[in-house]
Amino acid sequence: MTKKAIILAITVCFLALNIFAQNTRTLSGVVTTQQFELVPNVQIEIETSQGVLKTKTDSEGKFLLPIPEESVSIKFFGENIEPQTQFFSSTDKLMNLNIKIKYIVPPVAETVTITGETLTPNIETRNTAIYDKTLFSRDDQLIFSLNAGINAGQHEGGGKSLEIRRFGFNTDHGGVNGGLKILVDNIQQNQGTQGHGQGYLGDLKSLSPELVNDVSIINGPFSAAYGDFSGLGVVKIDLKESLPQVFTARVQGGSHNTFRGFFAYSPKIKNVDVFISYEPSYSDGPFESPLNYRRDNVSGNLTYKFDESQSAGIKFNLGRNNYDSSGQIPLDLVSNGELDRFGVIDRDNGGDVQNGSIKGYYRKGFNSGTTIKADAFVARSLFDLYSNFTFFLFDPIYGDEIQQHDSRLQEGGTIQVFQPYKLFGNNSVLTFGGNVLFNQINVGLYPTVDRNPNRKFLPENINNPDILFTTAQANVNNYAGYIQNDLNLFNGHLRLETGLRWDYFSFDVNGFELSDTEFRLDGKESDYKFQPKIGIVWSPFETIPFSFYGNYGRGIASQDARGVIRNSDAPKIATTDFYQFGTSYNSSRFSGVFTTFLIDRSNEQVYIPDDGSIEFSDPSRSYGIEFRGSARITRNLSINGGLTQVLESYFRNTNPRIFVDSAPHTVANGGLVLNDLQGFNFFLNWRHISDYRLDGEDETIRASGHDVVDFSMSKKLTNWVDFNFSVDNLFNKKYFETQNFFESRTSPNAPIIERIHATPGYSTTVGIGLTFRFGKKD
Repeated sequence: MTKKAIILAITVCFLALNIFAQNTRTLSGVVTTQQFELVPNVQIEIETSQGVLKTKTDSEGKFLLPIPEESVSIKFFGENIEPQTQFFSSTDKLMNLNIKIKYIVPPVAETVTITGETLTPNIETRNTAIYDKTLFSRDDQLIFSLNAGINAGQHEGGGKSLEIRRFGFNTDHGGVNGGLKILVDNIQQNQGTQGHGQGYLGDLKSLSPELVNDVSIINGPFSAAYGDFSGLGVVKIDLKESLPQVFTARVQGGSHNTFRGFFAYSPKIKNVDVFISYEPSYSDGPFESPLNYRRDNVSGNLTYKFDESQSAGIKFNLGRNNYDSSGQIPLDLVSNGELDRFGVIDRDNGGDVQNGSIKGYYRKGFNSGTTIKADAFVARSLFDLYSNFTFFLFDPIYGDEIQQHDSRLQEGGTIQVFQPYKLFGNNSVLTFGGNVLFNQINVGLYPTVDRNPNRKFLPENINNPDILFTTAQANVNNYAGYIQNDLNLFNGHLRLETGLRWDYFSFDVNGFELSDTEFRLDGKESDYKFQPKIGIVWSPFETIPFSFYGNYGRGIASQDARGVIRNSDAPKIATTDFYQFGTSYNSSRFSGVFTTFLIDRSNEQVYIPDDGSIEFSDPSRSYGIEFRGSARITRNLSINGGLTQVLESYFRNTNPRIFVDSAPHTVANGGLVLNDLQGFNFFLNWRHISDYRLDGEDETIRASGHDVVDFSMSKKLTNWVDFNFSVDNLFNKKYFETQNFFESRTSPNAPIIERIHATPGYSTTVGIGLTFRFGKKD
């Protein structure tokens, strides 16, 4: 082609583009609900003289498309959305439109995970890339990413379950003082009557962060879909059913002899979503006695889509978690230089855990909008934890080391039905369902020496009442049903949600406790509770994105079956009454929620497996305020943050007042997120907790707070390779996570001292990795 021809071709193209630009205009805007919630994946069809143009809203509900400069009709529609068509003349403004849609039924995930929507406004933090882009090596890092006023402290380096604290209460490992319910693909992670504590969250160790599709948080017991351990909220973690690429591999290494990998195969098959993955990891941690923390997780999914409205599938997960530990060490010895903060007193601490689960699920949608969802699972776990909390306090000869054992088989199932209907011309949805959970548990506490469970039967300890041996076979079953109604009034400006849930528990125990005498733990007990829910959202304005809302819900937390049988007259199910009021503002640039909360808890009976004792607590109350928000600075850059401030947390009916201890009253977070700027991503996160009392009567006995900053980044090197880099505890803050106040004796001849014991937070930890992705799917 000659130079003149090339110039002529370029000129013709330029003129064509110029003519097209002069005869087109831009269609843009955002699709929201009447409560200004952003709606992704709304289909948009534009009828023009040149044909039909199509697009859909992005993850933030936005759309942008050039269209001809003429009169057009635009249709907005999608799954469970009431279709609407709008007509625009050639002179109408088409930029920055705000399109309001109505749901036929509430949003339901494309997966068949059971959902329970609440009226708390959704706060869009725009940080979903964090699970794909960040180098996670411990499950506490995943919980930290949730923020939402949740403070989590790792025990013994990370191998043991996290200690969860929220709204001024310490839930221990997730199941007492109201509890925080965590579900992974609708399988409850909180284990009742567990060897180390009620509601133990140990199975989170088998969760691979790369498989996380979505995490949502209900900030209280406001949904009738969830019962046991939901008093302080619900965390729902939904996993992917397939991966965007056929092959995915991540290899990473870093400080403290840390290595980790993630390898997945997800073939492209018509009408099928499928993957299988393997995650190996190892770390010694920053401790003087190496952690030897080894995890191996295998996960998989197979979903068959019969058609657009019907699918069924199966998921499985297998995990192994073995580690040594330095335990919680006395801080007075650290402060006077006798012990390094990463030091150790008893090197036999640690644990061995194996778990596996398999789940089947089914979803069917009907033309009327009715949706039926069901799942069922079987899970098996083996748990052995070796701990020495008090060193030589009760046994000055052999030490106080114990083994906590839990061998468990679980079966469970859930069914849920969404039924849309019209009430006086208003869209309404009736949701009803039920669930069952069966537990067969062999649980025990065995005094040990060098991890040998024979210490109780040594001559010096046979008749020692302070050396406790327990074993029991416990069958704990939970049956539940619920109904919930969602009613929209005044063209969607007022939304009223009411619900009622019923839970029934049966406890069957056969076992004994051996101190200086044998005490039989044999018996059957049962109990039930009703849990009412009500919520209201009022969005008075058509264009100003303000909403006002209030929620009330009653949550429950079941008790350890051994404690129920030991003292059958005490409460078997504790209740939490949660009141929440506030306002929200949701726009495409800024979202914020300000709330006040008041939490009343009933009397609780808690069995303490660490020493076999039973504790009773009076009714308690906590109240405070909370703010969460996010702001979009540019298309790629955003900030987010939150503050939970407990104003008071105390036991009612006490004079002088006794305060609830072992939980911070100020929990805050802030983050700067850069998402996909020419293949570059980074996350800078700050987390803060205040110091807090460790004794309900003596306010001078306090745990220290901390401020910690974490950083991570990723850069796309090629279409199939990403570089990953992270720094945990960027400024090398010296802090302690889990802190408790109790008596201990560090050697046979040492004095008995009441002191604070703690687990150190990790020092600066650097991680470097490469992520390979091959075979991108369309």
